[in-house]
Amino acid sequence: MTQISEQALQTAVRQYRDPYLNKDLYELGAVKSLNADDSGNVTLMVELPYPSKGIAGALKQLVGNALEDVDGVASVDIHVGQKIHAYKVQKDLPSVPGVKNIIAVASGKGGVGKSTTAVNLALALQAEGAKVGILDADIYGPSIGMMLGVPEGKRPDTRENKYFVPMDAHGLQANSMAFVVTEKTPMVWRGPMVSGAVMQLLQQTLWNELDYLIVDMPPGTGDIQLTLAQKVPVTGAVIVTTPQDIALLDGKKGIEMFRKVDIPVLGVVENMSVHICSNCGHEEPLFGHGGGERIAEEYDTTLLGQLPLHMTIREQTDGGTPSVIAEPDSEVARRYRDIARRVGAELSTRERNLTGSISSVSVTEH
Repeated sequence: MTQISEQALQTAVRQYRDPYLNKDLYELGAVKSLNADDSGNVTLMVELPYPSKGIAGALKQLVGNALEDVDGVASVDIHVGQKIHAYKVQKDLPSVPGVKNIIAVASGKGGVGKSTTAVNLALALQAEGAKVGILDADIYGPSIGMMLGVPEGKRPDTRENKYFVPMDAHGLQANSMAFVVTEKTPMVWRGPMVSGAVMQLLQQTLWNELDYLIVDMPPGTGDIQLTLAQKVPVTGAVIVTTPQDIALLDGKKGIEMFRKVDIPVLGVVENMSVHICSNCGHEEPLFGHGGGERIAEEYDTTLLGQLPLHMTIREQTDGGTPSVIAEPDSEVARRYRDIARRVGAELSTRERNLTGSISSVSVTEH
């Protein structure tokens, strides 16, 4: 049998460029091994640096086809995995035990679908193969529990009268102020009490080896939001907006706030970018057009994705089964998963956090 050229194999592998990072697998350091035996059987081990389950099949097919064209190759076996690292946070704040990366989902104003985005982003990251948690930091209007279908009145278990055990909701580890108060309890708190409560929920929850913790931030850019941005060790932020001019203006304020406290903005998600009629399917940009793209370009960040204004997104989320879970093969779910891969890929380009461990809190069972 013809001796297979190692250089020819590597050249074939280099033909594939990652669709989110625009680099070949060697540039990404993603090729862990590439071997060929005497019978012409080639084995390739790939490890991508971001949640990428949704593109693994395409990668296998494209790289496999290229390798099969190399002289002497009889068969190709490709294994695609992923390894998510911890990345640096602002001002070297201490990491939260059990959490590699915290992603803040924020908006300059309310009513733009921030919580819906946070929930579906968390579920999409999970669907792409990551271990994910979500923290509802919107003390005044916590809605994550309802969106994830957590029964009203269900309370998290505690350990040592100090630590919360996160709720399991569609496979996510979740915690929220809504889990420890009733939905009719008015949160008549001043700023320091709110930020203190959020920090307690964050630090006293037994997060278990999370690749990502999604934090649904309160809407706005006031003292509470700024204080949380300064105290929570955030790896990156996602800004949610709509094409509407006033929402874009407030979205810009959100970007400015995070940059003021040295938190990188990973990108912008444009909600309600186009209305889709549930009867005829006609599309119409009710709130304007191209706003998310303009703000991303102005602030040199990424337009992570655009979501339509569609009744099923609201219905599914209000019913406790968000779109990524309710209809995993739908166009909407596909868009959320594309956004999740973009967020993970963008984060993977950041400097790694090599200081200290990300070990979980140890508690004694009684």
